[in-house]
Amino acid sequence: MFRDEAICSEKFNKKFVELKKKFDEKVEINLDSEYHQQLKVYIERVYAQTCLSESFDNKKFSDLREAEMSNLNRLQKLKNGTSYKKDKHKSKSQNEDWG
Repeated sequence: MFRDEAICSEKFNKKFVELKKKFDEKVEINLDSEYHQQLKVYIERVYAQTCLSESFDNKKFSDLREAEMSNLNRLQKLKNGTSYKKDKHKSKSQNEDWG
């Protein structure tokens, strides 16, 4: 939603509240992964900054866009970091047999 320039603060707020309600309805499972912990913190922080803020408007939403896209990229890298290492080592062990 941050990348879509057609989304305004009202649409974002409405959609994020819906998603947060669905998120809260799920049974909480404690996962040790740093990615899952950071993702939960991220969702709670963005929800507090946007949906719970009475002064949230289009100006504040446009100011948040770049910063939050950057934060989402960091989360994506954190998520992909472990699988990248696994794939890297898999190809290394496959090439050992070619010797």
